[in-house]
Amino acid sequence: MTTLVSLPVLLPLLAAALSLVARRSPAAQRLLGVLVLTAIAAVAAVLLVHVDEQGPVVLQLGGHAPPFGITLIADRLSALLLLVSAVVTLAVLIFSIGQRIVDYGRGTTSTAFLPMYLVLCAGVSMAYLTGDLFNLFVAFEIMLSASYVLITRRSNAPRVRAGMTYVIVSLTSSLLFLTMVALVYAATGTVNMADLAVRVAELPEGVKTVLGLLVVVVFGIKAALVPLHFWLPDSYPTAPAPITAVFAGLLTKVGVYALIRTQALVFDHDASWTLLLVVAVLTMIVGVLGAIAQNDINRLMSFLLVSHIGYMLFGLALFTVIGLTGVILYVVHHIIVQAALFLVSGVVTRHTGTVSLRDMSGVAKAYPLVAVLFAVPALSLAGIPPFSGFVAKIALLRAGAEVATPTAYLVTAGAVLTSLLTLYAVAKIWVGSFWGRECPPHPDPDPTDEVTVGTGATSRPMLLATGGLVVAGVAVAVLAGPLSAISERAANDLLDGGAYREAVLGQGGDR
Repeated sequence: MTTLVSLPVLLPLLAAALSLVARRSPAAQRLLGVLVLTAIAAVAAVLLVHVDEQGPVVLQLGGHAPPFGITLIADRLSALLLLVSAVVTLAVLIFSIGQRIVDYGRGTTSTAFLPMYLVLCAGVSMAYLTGDLFNLFVAFEIMLSASYVLITRRSNAPRVRAGMTYVIVSLTSSLLFLTMVALVYAATGTVNMADLAVRVAELPEGVKTVLGLLVVVVFGIKAALVPLHFWLPDSYPTAPAPITAVFAGLLTKVGVYALIRTQALVFDHDASWTLLLVVAVLTMIVGVLGAIAQNDINRLMSFLLVSHIGYMLFGLALFTVIGLTGVILYVVHHIIVQAALFLVSGVVTRHTGTVSLRDMSGVAKAYPLVAVLFAVPALSLAGIPPFSGFVAKIALLRAGAEVATPTAYLVTAGAVLTSLLTLYAVAKIWVGSFWGRECPPHPDPDPTDEVTVGTGATSRPMLLATGGLVVAGVAVAVLAGPLSAISERAANDLLDGGAYREAVLGQGGDR
């Protein structure tokens, strides 16, 4: 079983190299990518069942006992997010393959997209599975290196400018990340997270607070917390739809995962954290108000992405079992729904030729299936029952009410208000693009770049992949009972930390 922990990292890296070797055979490249991501989803499902029944699985690499060497660990939280991420990356890859066949034909090979996409998937898997801060940094760098290529390939000048913003912010956050790792090592003598859970508790309160805040800033940039979010609405909307979908669905959530893992395991919190609650409500409100002000469908959804990161912070900041249960449910729901919405946006702009809500209309009349594929995740994002967003938000609101502090009540009210404003924002997209009389498509302003719009051409794999994610989002609501139960067990693991530490350090890991 321990060997399985390494496969979600090794398989996509190996497949990326093989896809370059097989560059003369486009069909083999596509089949390789789909098979590898399917295999990762299967491995993640097996790991989830195993760790839920028997506890964390640890693989120690490098021949050194913990806390030295490289530790990979799968527990309930990492296995669950690994499974959801594998499903989303597989759906996005199928969408992308269908789109590239429509745009470039079946005979066109991929010398950059597919290898870089697989490297990105390896980085995401490693971020979930690594058991130490330095290799978490390495995982982020693997993801970011691949994302630099994916966001800027075959670009025009505006996309290069937006991509440069993304690159510069990412490099800055990487420098801060490396500085944080160095400071943590200087203070504790270890970067292994299980060992840190013991060593950080022995630090003076001031040092512990400063390190905890630095960790929030580092991962806050990557998760796009307000006021560290400014880069996201300018960079994500410029990428092709599949790239934006996987970035929006996964990359910010990996930042949220790192926040959850470090704050719950390493930095012990006996009560709710007021500062993080304030950041949570600011993220919700600033994000959703920014969304309402937009006329560009992709920028509007990017601001909504920022806004809903606030819900995840809300549950984390409460540091209760039900709060963390709500966070895990919300992350699972949001990864799927946000990716589905950006894929639908890609289909819409291919039909309308524009991202401006003022210049498109009548999509529902011309393409009723696309309207359905938008409506279901949009209602879920707004928290309308009985969809998955409603299930996750109820858990968070209940957690806020149980903590019963003035700040918790304030954030709970902000969460309800944000949900209503989210409904207004998605209604704005519906009225602007799906309602009204059918309009002829606008011509593609730059047919030479990677973002092809206005062709009206979509393929069956594109719609099947989008529909698959929509069905997955509905499945989250249908399976809310067992999913809530495993999320609650994962939340208990996070707050207790004993099983994680014992799995990595062995008996007596608490010392």
